[in-house]
Amino acid sequence: MRTHLNPLAVVRNLGILAHVDAGKTTVTERILFATGTTHKRGEVHDGTTVTDFDPQERDRGITIFAAAVSCAWDGHRINLIDTPGHVDFADEVERALRVLDGAVAVFDAVAGVEPQSESVWRQADRHGVPRIAFVNKMDRAGADLDAAVASIRERLHPAPLVVQLPIGAEDTFTGVVDLVRMRALLWTDDAVEDVPLPEDLRGAAHERRRTLEEAVAELHPGALEEFCDTGTLSEGTLSSALREVTRDGDGVVVLCGSAYRNRGVEPLLDAVVAYLPSPLDVPPVRGTHEGEEQARPADPAAPAAALAFKVHATSTGRLTYLRIYSGTIEKGDTLWDASARRTERIGRILRVQADRHAPLDRAVAGDIVAVVGLKSARAGSTLCAPDAPLVLEPPGVPEPVVAVAVESRRAGDTDRMASGLARLTEEDPSLVVRTDPETGQTVLSGMGELHLEVAVEKLRRELGLEVNVGRPRVSYRETVGRGVSGLVFRHVKQDGGAGQFAHVVLDVEPYAEGGFDFRSAVVGGRVPQEYVRAVEAGCRDALAEGPLGGHPVTGLRVTLTDGATHVKDSSDTAFRTAGRLGLRAALRACAMVLLEPVVEVTVTVPEDAVGGVLGDLAARRGRVTGSVTRAGAAVVTATVPLAELFGYATRLRSRTQGRGTFTARPTGYAPAPVATPVR
Repeated sequence: MRTHLNPLAVVRNLGILAHVDAGKTTVTERILFATGTTHKRGEVHDGTTVTDFDPQERDRGITIFAAAVSCAWDGHRINLIDTPGHVDFADEVERALRVLDGAVAVFDAVAGVEPQSESVWRQADRHGVPRIAFVNKMDRAGADLDAAVASIRERLHPAPLVVQLPIGAEDTFTGVVDLVRMRALLWTDDAVEDVPLPEDLRGAAHERRRTLEEAVAELHPGALEEFCDTGTLSEGTLSSALREVTRDGDGVVVLCGSAYRNRGVEPLLDAVVAYLPSPLDVPPVRGTHEGEEQARPADPAAPAAALAFKVHATSTGRLTYLRIYSGTIEKGDTLWDASARRTERIGRILRVQADRHAPLDRAVAGDIVAVVGLKSARAGSTLCAPDAPLVLEPPGVPEPVVAVAVESRRAGDTDRMASGLARLTEEDPSLVVRTDPETGQTVLSGMGELHLEVAVEKLRRELGLEVNVGRPRVSYRETVGRGVSGLVFRHVKQDGGAGQFAHVVLDVEPYAEGGFDFRSAVVGGRVPQEYVRAVEAGCRDALAEGPLGGHPVTGLRVTLTDGATHVKDSSDTAFRTAGRLGLRAALRACAMVLLEPVVEVTVTVPEDAVGGVLGDLAARRGRVTGSVTRAGAAVVTATVPLAELFGYATRLRSRTQGRGTFTARPTGYAPAPVATPVR
């Protein structure tokens, strides 16, 4: 075992990133098996994996929730997070990347770079996370390392540094040549054999080694100097240069293997240890206190600072996952939640193994652990020493793109459903629950239909709730198509004592700027100013329900042109009532138009899928407003009625083999297809 002056130098915090079905979870399982953390290889198709422990993950055969595990390799502690690959769960990836120091990007040797590979790669770019690449499934028919590397270079634009040469291809893939040490690694059933280069591979290996040296020399000044002096690079120089180039983000080391057949995992772990950074190698975390930016080094003796990046709420309590950036936390410590501005007490500290946990007495800077006992800390909360407060930047939360209406089937379950939804949003900040003020529906919004389907299924399974799911009702509006002039309304009420009297004459016309505009054209003081304000208030009351379907009314101008008062019976109340009832009568006399909400949709698709996407938008009553081509992808903008967008995310993905994405933003209202004049 190697010795290190600082224990943090032997810690690696990394994530496994990839497109769905590229083999992330299988890579994670083989890492756990190779490190002796598990003694049996888990399989996704058998539902026996450590990290996909949720029943829905095992039923669907995909990773839904980011799972943390910890293992040891060559004297190093590796804290590993297996992230989802489906686009609906990109927020899980975002929160994981926020707390990681490095990542392994897994690619399919046949498909190369896939759509979600690009998405997670860009997410890692935004967070500045160094990566190494693992080209998986080298045993599949059609596997081609060179083609996969070419797609990495063309679509992701890093400098790929291939450090291995595969031995055999497809079903004859049996090992790799390590181009740094110039040794061959051959796998039999469960063992790896380190042997000298086979004679028949020497020529190809030396050629690949030369290509690697030239690529590294272009990126690293020290390597370039040695390469110019000697015409080659020593193993030590090459290894050191690869480490620095990777950690600076200037290049990406590429390895290959077949995780399912347990080939290539050990050198992948060696590369993680050799090339990816420790907590000491990344810049000190920066936060703010009272508007002033501060830095905290990765030092166990510094004041404590940790970021909560995941909350798992169960019926027995809350498990909060923390990345500790500085200081030391111990069981029983009191920390300050700088986000909620309240104290929290650490009940227990746990080393996480997916759904299993090992208790710890303390955790130090660089650790990723789970704690029990926090009452209100949420994903994104900063926990710090009470005497050294600091607020760390929380992970960004994306805007939801799909919504459904949810309601409990049994009236008595309404409160249970509300608490269940609150727990869901506590665990997953990308889920948003709101009550529509106009329809009264409970609306659950998320990143995609699968995302919402999983959330609702969780309510059913964990709480035993029977939930109805449907389209959210669309909030329509009504407006004036053709107005009326000189509508007279007299409000008279006499029932003993002081009565009510108000006489108003109203003009109603369309108002192009939207909203509501009220004016008074009364002359000679026939209606005093205080009564004019009461008429305006009454008109605003009348806007709550239009004559077509009881929808709010917008886009009209009302002018009070004349009126009359009574010396005793006129009052604010009388004129407010006259304004409300008078405008209702005027609206019934107008030609009204039903308005529906519309959104501006920006669709990004491969150029070969543009035709189908345009046809689908037309079928949804969309009006295309623009189309441009950027880097091999078409970006189409269109205005589409909100009611027609339900189900669009799934439809778009199916039309584009998962490569299409879209964003939507509300732009206002437009006339519905059939205007209904009411006179």
